[in-house]
Amino acid sequence: MKAARVNAGLNQTQVAEAMGVAVCTVHSWETGKTVPKKAQFEMYARICKRSPDKIFLPEKLRLK
Repeated sequence: MKAARVNAGLNQTQVAEAMGVAVCTVHSWETGKTVPKKAQFEMYARICKRSPDKIFLPEKLRLK
């Protein structure tokens, strides 16, 4: 998740504010301490301008 955010040129504070969550929540998701709910993950992906599957699946494993 962090790579998608960084590639979008965003910091954790910007993502947290756009999502209405605490910065520590975004940090917990990105470090794997917690997992976002489906709707939160989809919003995170939209904010980072990525499709949800592109955040986790390596390029060579993506289904076409």
